Amino acid sequence: MKLSFHGAARGVTGSCHLVECCGRKILVDCGMFQGGRELYDDNAAPFGFSPSAIDVVLLTHAHLDHCGRLPLLAKRGFHGEIIATSASRDLARLIMLDSAHLHEEEARRHHRHGKRGGHNEALYDTMDALDAMDRFGRVATYLDPIELFPGVIATFFNAGHILGSASIRLALTEQGQTRKLLFSGDIGPTGRPLLDDPAPPDDADIVVMETTYGDRDHRDLDASVEEFYAAIRDAEQRGGNVIIPTFALERAQELLWFLREGMAAGKLSTTWDVYLDSPMAISATRLFARHGDAMRPELARMIAAGRDPFGLPGLNFTREAHDSMALNRVRSGAIILAGSGMATGGRVRHHLRHNLPHADCSVIFVGYAAQGTLARIIIDGAQRVKLFGDEVPVRARIHTINGFSAHAGAGDLKRWHARTGHPERTFLVHGEDKSMHAFAHSLSADSLEMPRLHQGYDL
Repeated sequence: MKLSFHGAARGVTGSCHLVECCGRKILVDCGMFQGGRELYDDNAAPFGFSPSAIDVVLLTHAHLDHCGRLPLLAKRGFHGEIIATSASRDLARLIMLDSAHLHEEEARRHHRHGKRGGHNEALYDTMDALDAMDRFGRVATYLDPIELFPGVIATFFNAGHILGSASIRLALTEQGQTRKLLFSGDIGPTGRPLLDDPAPPDDADIVVMETTYGDRDHRDLDASVEEFYAAIRDAEQRGGNVIIPTFALERAQELLWFLREGMAAGKLSTTWDVYLDSPMAISATRLFARHGDAMRPELARMIAAGRDPFGLPGLNFTREAHDSMALNRVRSGAIILAGSGMATGGRVRHHLRHNLPHADCSVIFVGYAAQGTLARIIIDGAQRVKLFGDEVPVRARIHTINGFSAHAGAGDLKRWHARTGHPERTFLVHGEDKSMHAFAHSLSADSLEMPRLHQGYDL
């Protein structure tokens, strides 16, 4: 039995872990490295294994940094099966097709300027994404074991991170010995409004665990919601717009929920025009209604009764590009939720270009921003940023509200690990060095490892 790490090793993105057992090769996630165009080389580099040798991919959830290189895996020869929950399968289709479209658009832009080869080419295209979708096979249901091969059984457990997210336990039996290897995937916090709390198994021998926020806890959710409302009311008094760089999955829907609740409670004015300016977020919001069984029971009951948990006064779904462009002429009274959350691409960059220079506007960041991303640069206090070749002054009021994170904070991470039993070994991944070392120092565990990229271990 062997385990090797080919992404999210001493880093927060690119999750990709390889298990070898019983003559088979099982990949857990195949995500994109994120942090700007400069990471093209990291994503285009060899995987560290032969794609054609992979028998099955188990997908913990549908965020880009966990599923975003599946089309590239297919492009380079993968012909095995991909297994995920039903919600993850539907969301992954959106994510991969959107990613392929962005790669194609970027390549076309370079080609128009006479640039070809290397960084100027699409990492993969729409056909590659469709090929990856063709590889999806069996659908996982929480707690129901799936025999992948003789001697290898996978069980998915609710991770509480985004719709359909899972921690995955592999029961590996070889030469009469069984080892239970648990991959956390991304772990959600407890007490969120849309999803049930994470529910890991209690019998893991080995744990591979994310540490995104291993060095700190999030602000209390209720306090974060009140700060969110206060930031919007402040923008209303100053007469400007509110721009919210928004992750399309979970964050957009959760913010719509809180906007709806705030308006219903009289904490926010109902005169705002709210724009969900992200075709992917709009589609994801529709998928929530399709997968009500993956949400908290009270939300599932709302949906079953025909009530929209995300409907609020003044809400506009902006699918078409020309409608999005028209928003650039709106100077006040608009709350615009647009992707991407780290402002590395998508429509939000246009809205930032047109609103950052205005002191009456506000930008509210409500999620993690990796080093090197535009979101992180703005959060860190940049006075000017480069957008579409122009130097744009940052005069808008910048708010950073971390309590909305879909990732567990340090306390929840420690409690999650304690619920997995008494694992003999724990591998810490999906975190920056600072957070991993802080979490390692705080964790009571028999053996801790912080693997480097492409490092392998015998189990």
